[in-house]
Amino acid sequence: VQLQASGGGLVQAGDSLRLSCAASGRAFSNYAMGWFRQAPGKEREFVTAIGWNGGRTIYADSVKGRFTVSRDNAKNTVYLQMNSLKPEDTAVYYCAASRRSLTSRWDGYEFWGQGTQVTVSS
Repeated sequence: VQLQASGGGLVQAGDSLRLSCAASGRAFSNYAMGWFRQAPGKEREFVTAIGWNGGRTIYADSVKGRFTVSRDNAKNTVYLQMNSLKPEDTAVYYCAASRRSLTSRWDGYEFWGQGTQVTVSS
């Protein structure tokens, strides 16, 4: 599966953004989907993930209550709604797909998109 993330941009603290990740290839609904982010000089970190049918989700503590992950299997797309953005959310955001179980581990994902930049100014 190939993944294409979009929707990043420059916003102010407190604003919202919605990222999208479009998948091409077969059987998108067979994959758990995750979002990760990487800030300059930092390691890639888990943000959120959603199970194949959207029934299960997991979130990093740092985004709970502010970010919401969802998916539309008919459109082969997963979304990340980000509200109440903070400067510390600034990073390149990556979507990823896993044929295995829902996980927060980056090495649990076989396929990765190219990333989209999110910059939050104070």
